[in-house]
Amino acid sequence: MKRSMAKGIGGALVLGACMSAPAFAQSNVTLYGQVDAWMGAVKNPGGDRAWTQGGGGMSTSYWGMKGNEDLGGGLKAVFVLEDFFRPQNGQYGRFQGDSMFSRNAYVGLSSDTAGTVTIGRLTTSYFVSTILFNPFVDSYTFSPMVFHTFIGQAGQGIVGDSGWSNAVMYTTPNFKGLSGSVSYAFGNKAGETGQNKWSASALYFNGPFAATVAYQQVKFDAVPDDLAGMAGFRSQQALQLGATYDLQVVKLFGQYQYIRNNITGGGVSENGGQLGVSVPLGNGSVLASYAYTKSSGASNVNRKTWALGYDYNLSKRTDIYAAYMNDKVSTLSGGDTFGGGVRMKF
Repeated sequence: MKRSMAKGIGGALVLGACMSAPAFAQSNVTLYGQVDAWMGAVKNPGGDRAWTQGGGGMSTSYWGMKGNEDLGGGLKAVFVLEDFFRPQNGQYGRFQGDSMFSRNAYVGLSSDTAGTVTIGRLTTSYFVSTILFNPFVDSYTFSPMVFHTFIGQAGQGIVGDSGWSNAVMYTTPNFKGLSGSVSYAFGNKAGETGQNKWSASALYFNGPFAATVAYQQVKFDAVPDDLAGMAGFRSQQALQLGATYDLQVVKLFGQYQYIRNNITGGGVSENGGQLGVSVPLGNGSVLASYAYTKSSGASNVNRKTWALGYDYNLSKRTDIYAAYMNDKVSTLSGGDTFGGGVRMKF
């Protein structure tokens, strides 16, 4: 019985592979990703120190598949599926309860002349602007700007994740280095049409200079332990400006951020920014960044965070790094993080 079942399953797999072959032959599908693991110590503001071996020291580990199909007339169908994972324990997602394809999961249509429309789970344009204009990029371990924006302390930071579910985004074609995007995320709750998210952004690249402006408004959130859990939360508006200039011997980074939380009975405003540099040294770069955020209104909190690190390239796809970050919130005892790791892209 087991032998006949094995033969049947094997035949079905062969038949399925043969039937699937034409679909892949007519499409372009790519497998890619990166693995980042580090060792060190973490002390959050107001907390105790913990020695750790973790994932995502310089970048969050993920793997993905993307593909496209030529539909003719300059139009293509596109899809992307990207899954975060934790190399320290082999589990998927950035944290317990994270969905499998939380980085991106979308399908859409793309045209060189008309732009691109995508639908599904999408990385936000606000996140893209945040990571492109600070020297530590998307590090959730060492980047001061990522901490001030996405890992808020004492009520600071934006509401929501680096990706939005139930979303649709339109991205313009690139026009001499200038591109833009508009996105909208549905609440998907009957009778609560006012719960939504929307954003708009622009990016400009011209030689050594680059700049961005990003804005988003959030009227609900489903991320665990996020700001929307605070009593009386109604909405949040966030604005970010950023610029870089590459002088070859040093690359300069600058960002400004304003956040407004509308809460029943009051509100909280945040003003802050980030200054940083990346200096080529040997086969790598010295990275330095300082971020500051001040809250006013119902909450008066200051946060100051600085980081220093070195990222060394072993090859085009593999690098090693070491970094230190100091994090101080006015209402809490100081925190810091230090360690080193290795990252490989594929």
